[in-house]
Amino acid sequence: MSETELNLPTKYDPKTVEEGRYDYWLKGKFFEATRDSKKEPYTIVIPPPNVTGRLHLGHAWDTTLQDIMTRMKRMQGYDVLWLPGMDHAGIATQAKVEAKLREEGKSRYDLGREKFLEESWKWKEEYASFIREQWSKLGLGLDYSRERFTLDEGLSKAVREVFVSLYKKGLIYRGEYIINWDPATKTALSDIEVIYQDVQGAFYHMKYPLADGSGHIEVATTRPETMLGDTAVAVHPEDERYKHLIGKTVILPIIGREIPIVGDDYVDMEFGSGAVKITPAHDPNDFEIGNRHNLERILVMNEDGTMNSNADKYQGLDRFECRKQIVKDLQEQDVLFKIEEHTHSVGHSERSGAVVEPYLSTQWFVKMQPLADEAVALQNKEDKVNFVPDRFEKTYLHWMENIRDWCISRQLWWGHRIPAWYHKETGEVYVDHEPPADEENWTQDNDVLDTWFSSALWPFSTMGWPDVENEDYKRFYPTSVLVTGYDIIFFWVSRMIFQGLEFTGKRPFKDVLIHGLVRDAQGRKMSKSLGNGVDPMDVIDQYGADALRYFLSTGSSPGQDLRFSMEKVESTWNFINKIWNASRFALMNMEGFKYEDIDLTGEKSVADKWILTRLNETIENVTKLAERYEFGEVGRLLYNFIWDDFCDWYIEMAKLPLYGENEEAKKTTRSILAYVLDNTMRLLHPFMPFVTEKIWQSLPHDGESITVASWPTVRPELSDARAASDMKLLVEIIRTVRNIRAEVNTPMSKQIELKIKAKDETILNQLESNRSYLERFCNPSELTIATEVPSDDKAMSAVVTGAELILPLHGLINIDEEVKRLEKELDKLNKEVERVDKKLGNEGFVKKAPAKVIEEEKAKQADYIEKRDAVQKRITELKG
Repeated sequence: MSETELNLPTKYDPKTVEEGRYDYWLKGKFFEATRDSKKEPYTIVIPPPNVTGRLHLGHAWDTTLQDIMTRMKRMQGYDVLWLPGMDHAGIATQAKVEAKLREEGKSRYDLGREKFLEESWKWKEEYASFIREQWSKLGLGLDYSRERFTLDEGLSKAVREVFVSLYKKGLIYRGEYIINWDPATKTALSDIEVIYQDVQGAFYHMKYPLADGSGHIEVATTRPETMLGDTAVAVHPEDERYKHLIGKTVILPIIGREIPIVGDDYVDMEFGSGAVKITPAHDPNDFEIGNRHNLERILVMNEDGTMNSNADKYQGLDRFECRKQIVKDLQEQDVLFKIEEHTHSVGHSERSGAVVEPYLSTQWFVKMQPLADEAVALQNKEDKVNFVPDRFEKTYLHWMENIRDWCISRQLWWGHRIPAWYHKETGEVYVDHEPPADEENWTQDNDVLDTWFSSALWPFSTMGWPDVENEDYKRFYPTSVLVTGYDIIFFWVSRMIFQGLEFTGKRPFKDVLIHGLVRDAQGRKMSKSLGNGVDPMDVIDQYGADALRYFLSTGSSPGQDLRFSMEKVESTWNFINKIWNASRFALMNMEGFKYEDIDLTGEKSVADKWILTRLNETIENVTKLAERYEFGEVGRLLYNFIWDDFCDWYIEMAKLPLYGENEEAKKTTRSILAYVLDNTMRLLHPFMPFVTEKIWQSLPHDGESITVASWPTVRPELSDARAASDMKLLVEIIRTVRNIRAEVNTPMSKQIELKIKAKDETILNQLESNRSYLERFCNPSELTIATEVPSDDKAMSAVVTGAELILPLHGLINIDEEVKRLEKELDKLNKEVERVDKKLGNEGFVKKAPAKVIEEEKAKQADYIEKRDAVQKRITELKG
């Protein structure tokens, strides 16, 4: 494949173009970082997909953006490392494996921990191979020689190092707290793994009788089943209604337990009855009140959400069944006197969808404040993390400044087991990288760490840390840019920043490019319930990876959501087809032409000079915008250059010398076609790697693969402002003539007379020197170019910059209709003149605007006035 691939097939077929191409790149090791000291390093670590299933459109978008950056940087001469890897995804993967076992009539407990982990590793291998296959279909330039997995030995070593280090610094601790509990997966969740949804519920108003028989006190709850764990009623110490009751007791209905009335400032006197039932084991605020008043903590639920022995006669019932039963019993006892409908926000597990239970549990936590303070302080320094778009920095800082301690233990088997051991007799806790010497006297903690704990170390653990002498760590860390969606700024980005700072003393990445979510054509989030999800592999099978990649990467601006539309992917396929056909034409006209034959020193036509000028402009702007991650704008520029300038204009104009007799002109045209196509393919390559490699290999080229060809650079000696101006006028004239023909239904095949009245001698010479193009593309029976052209009232006319066009279409036009058309044109020009006059008459604009902008506006003003006056004159002539 490295030799020139001659002859493009007549039809663009993505399957044929893409087949075998990726294997060729891998075999050539084009994607492997070299550690070449003469090159500057550029690093991206892939956000590791979970080994729970196949990749979705969001992954395709995210990884395509990274591939664009790394391909471009590689071509620019950087030593690029794009490191691939996958995440073990604790809860999610364990849930999938357990579901698979259930289908076989087994549970993880039937297998035991070791056998269950064997099954989990099998799952991982199966889904990792699916993911790699999808990466290859997308054409991702990953360095597989450095692929990592969050549970591999190197990363596990890094996780243990971080845990032990934070523990010894007092930043990891074990404690009994109210945590978010998922009864379905039977594990703790961190705050950000809880999704809040509005649910129709109720306030249940109850009367707790005073133990001395002197009355009762009213309380309300949305979770009546938790009352079985009440250990107090709290009132505000300054509340005149209840001051005298502080220190007394009430009898807890159903259970019959005597519980105290306590005074606490937390209680809001204005809300409800001003009295609150306190359940320290089932509510985070009650937990704090309980601590202040030394209240007992009574758990009334099991880990699976059923009621336990403390729930008396309700033991064994599901929590929601218990709610129904207890409400009925309380009503019968006349304790529950009012049920008030109430919509409230209820936490659900992000993974299982179960209603999250605030639950008293002993867990491991990270003390976040000192770590967060360092990360916040970094953003005031020169080497801060740059968020793109920068508005997301506020999102990040707001979360970091209001952070709570992070619950990191999970009641799972699949994950990094916590490196803590408990002495079987004394209960002493031992935390270290390895078990104690007398391991037989100790029991290791059964829990594993939150998946995000290992993911937070990803930028440096993948580089061999804690071995700080590792060559990759020294060369490629910190990384250059992280690409991710705005939905995981809290989960992942923030944690990587504070862990990177804590353990390497450096920011983990220079830039964070934030993109949005992929939505359907109506703007809805893609979901199984709506049935609007799209498998990127299906899109590739239909339209090819290049079409999908180009659509994804150029379809929105940074930070914005992307609306997926199959019609838009199809239009991208049409664009590639246009590129294919233009390339075929060029190749058919350069048979036998070699790379060393390319010679741009010959005499050039205005079209030659113009396309080289436009190529320089495109190279400059595409490079600048790509460096700023403005890929939507890059796509627009490339589309305009390729479709409009190169295909619609230059190729058509190139046919004149190519089909002519002048051999020198032919050679120059072939050279320019080869040079422009070569550079265009290089500019397009990061977006469309497959088709550009195929076309580039078919062109006269100087390398093994476009993946390692150099990035185009501006060659100032090939720019010609005068030629660009001349060409602009030619295009305007040809387009205008075509539009007039269309208006009066005169096809291009039919010759018509064309008179061009030039404004001055300069324009006249300009047009005369390019007469051949006007004759070829306007198809006149007679072409007159002069500074004075006799007027003809039986004609259509139009004004262009610097000239007036007159088309005597005898018998083909209606004078009245032509006057109406010109009057519409006059109205439009009057408005433009008025707009520019207003702008230039605005003192604020003139003072603040750069001189260049003011000059541009003045040039527009002169152009509009000239056109307006010419149209006005023509109307007068026709009416005369």
